[in-house]
Amino acid sequence: MQANDVRVLKSAAIPTLAVGVVAVVVAQLTVGGAGALGALIGTLLVAVFFSISVVAISYAARVSPQMMAIAAMVSYLVKVIVIMVMLVTFGDTTLWNPQVFAWSVVVCTIVWTGFEVRAFIKTKMLYVDPEATVPGQGDR
Repeated sequence: MQANDVRVLKSAAIPTLAVGVVAVVVAQLTVGGAGALGALIGTLLVAVFFSISVVAISYAARVSPQMMAIAAMVSYLVKVIVIMVMLVTFGDTTLWNPQVFAWSVVVCTIVWTGFEVRAFIKTKMLYVDPEATVPGQGDR
């Protein structure tokens, strides 16, 4: 991973985990142990999935910009599918509170995405390769 990618990962992960801790405490106080467990699992799910996405996209970016775009789309699709499967599969569980789980996933996803966007905006990255050559344009 490049230094920029590590900075983006830390910039998004730390606030998300902080919000997750708050969600666990609030769920414990309002709903009880099942709510706290739901908030914890939701927070961990978001943290793990989004971290894996950042790592996969970072790796793909070293291969080519096209692979980076494909990795971003595939990781997004996989995250959506797995979270939907988790919500449907564990919608009736009594181990944790499914509503607290779902809300913690939503809130942590919004926090992660917001801080990830903030980190990318603050990162000074070139959008165009200044040394790129245009095919068909010889030295003139």
